[in-house]
Amino acid sequence: MSKLTLTRILTIISIIVVIPMGLFSKQYTGFAQEWIHNNAGDIFYQIFWCLFVFLFMSTEFAANRIPIFIFFFGCLIEFTQAWHTPFLDLIRSHILGKLLLGTAFDWREFPTYAIGSFIGWLWLCLILSFSQINHDSSHG
Repeated sequence: MSKLTLTRILTIISIIVVIPMGLFSKQYTGFAQEWIHNNAGDIFYQIFWCLFVFLFMSTEFAANRIPIFIFFFGCLIEFTQAWHTPFLDLIRSHILGKLLLGTAFDWREFPTYAIGSFIGWLWLCLILSFSQINHDSSHG
């Protein structure tokens, strides 16, 4: 199996893991429940987008830049939550629109975007490392 194929398989598996974690973070009950409800979804949101973009640009060069782009993109989406136009409100009236665009601006979400982007970067580095190690061991 090629390194690129393995990288993409690991990325798809990661996306399959991250999506339910983000969705279920809103249902979590237990220790630090309030913090998890308010912040974990934003972290997983950033990780998801890092993985999604990496699926199409699976290089070390991209892995080091994607999280930065995703952080700023998340911040831009957050700023759009301060705008309530009929078009944006129509999109946000559906569950997918709420999940993708959010509903209300909150500056306290910027640190969670940074955390999520950083974890996303680490995740991409792990995928690349595992792919390289596996590729080297199968060819050595």
